[in-house]
Amino acid sequence: MPSVLPDGEPMPEDGALPDSALEGAGERPLGFYLHVPYCATRCGYCDFNTYTATELRGSGGVLASRDNYAATLIDEIRLARKVLGDDPRPVRTVFVGGGTPTLLPAADLVRMLSAVREEFGLADDAEVTTEANPESVDRAYLEELRAGGFNRVSFGMQSAKQHVLKILDRTHTPGRPEACVAEARAAGFDHVNLDLIYGTPGETDDDWRESLAAAVGAGPDHISAYALIVEEGTQLARRIRRGEVPMTDDDVHADRYLIADAVLEAAGFHWYEVSNWATTEAGRCLHNELYWRGADWWGAGPGAHSHVGGVRWWNVKHPGAYAAALAGGRTPGAGREVLSSSDRRVERILLELRLREGCELSLLRPAGLAASRRHLSDGLLEPGPYGEGRAVLTLRGRLLADGVVRDLVD
Repeated sequence: MPSVLPDGEPMPEDGALPDSALEGAGERPLGFYLHVPYCATRCGYCDFNTYTATELRGSGGVLASRDNYAATLIDEIRLARKVLGDDPRPVRTVFVGGGTPTLLPAADLVRMLSAVREEFGLADDAEVTTEANPESVDRAYLEELRAGGFNRVSFGMQSAKQHVLKILDRTHTPGRPEACVAEARAAGFDHVNLDLIYGTPGETDDDWRESLAAAVGAGPDHISAYALIVEEGTQLARRIRRGEVPMTDDDVHADRYLIADAVLEAAGFHWYEVSNWATTEAGRCLHNELYWRGADWWGAGPGAHSHVGGVRWWNVKHPGAYAAALAGGRTPGAGREVLSSSDRRVERILLELRLREGCELSLLRPAGLAASRRHLSDGLLEPGPYGEGRAVLTLRGRLLADGVVRDLVD
């Protein structure tokens, strides 16, 4: 949940959507993202819409409290039911993110999930995920989540090296994320992800290889690896500006990505999205695939973004303002935009190209088609089974994905 909201038109007070938003809804899966905006401490690289207890003190009173947050978010789930009316779709995926969702009691996360189930129903094979900080859970907590209907958990590991974690201001101890995977397996979770970050100032190639080895050795069925992005306004950006740590380097990022892909592929993990690898089809994150494939999702919580049928909207950022809107019977939506057919075409190319299956060439205009032929010759796009009638990135193409996308959307 980025900390800066886009511009857009005002939301109706009741949150009503244009009639066009639900046209053909039965052909699209529906997911829920539930945002929990609380963190024990703020990581130095984080630009998400999150708040520590100190940041909230005196800026929202009881309305911003963690103690009653679950009840407030459930109010938005009920609002979603009213807005979507008689939409018959059961929910295919639920993803609880943050912040640190597991700062709330497990019972609160289960209550939030139960509200989705009661209002909409869950598909028989629904994927239900929560993010978790390794230091904020134990086996008993995970067992309560599993009994309450969660079947996937994602731990923020970031690195196995203490000096890298220190630069990132991560507070967990090395080895704890790996122990969490074992605890999650013992609690009955079949699907477990570890998140990694590469390119942190001071990290070496060997540090990165050790982190990958530790993640693989822990036994998850999914690993995400993201290049560190230094966002303006963060503590890390200020430290770099003061010369305390070096700036990140794009060439280093490329080298680390190649290391990640080689190590993970050798260990039986296969890429299905530029930054994500899974051991099986079942291990892929279905919720993220909703985003990448332009499906429908309702984002509940402060600063959360939603998309239904080409209408995109976003909530007010502050937990106090969010709770006050719902308490007053109003939508917490801060603004929205109705995407044109051209906007939706561009977004499909931009997002689907990141996937192993790529995007359909039929989405491309003449200039984009010409660019695709050029990139095929340059080795950035792939011929063969996946590339038949589709634009599919090669390994080298993944390193230059942003540039390829810019050419294809022309």
